[in-house]
Amino acid sequence: MRARENAHAPYSGFRVGAAIRSASGSIHAGCNVENAAYPEGTCAEAGAIAAMVAAGEREIAEILVIADAPAPVTPCGGCRQKIAEFAPPGTPVIMRNMAGEERVAPIEELLPHAFAAAHMGGAR
Repeated sequence: MRARENAHAPYSGFRVGAAIRSASGSIHAGCNVENAAYPEGTCAEAGAIAAMVAAGEREIAEILVIADAPAPVTPCGGCRQKIAEFAPPGTPVIMRNMAGEERVAPIEELLPHAFAAAHMGGAR
């Protein structure tokens, strides 16, 4: 919730926060950051993933996404792919709204048949 408060969303007004608990137990937060070339910007989930990677971690144990929405907010399609890159099957994605409603789903439910490194064969 604290990360959400720091969001920079002057164009949409839709502030989103995300927090990742990595495999080590560390918490990495992110918020959405919009810019004048809207809709270009950074999603909260992408910011939290970048913070995790910058800290030298590579595995998501769970991720929480929160926004002031009528129902628990889900990650966008692009962020589902980003999460799947670092989250093993079964990793919980916790989706909440500010009213306290919550939905939890494993990443593979949100992004079935995700594109992965294995699809690229020997490519680097």
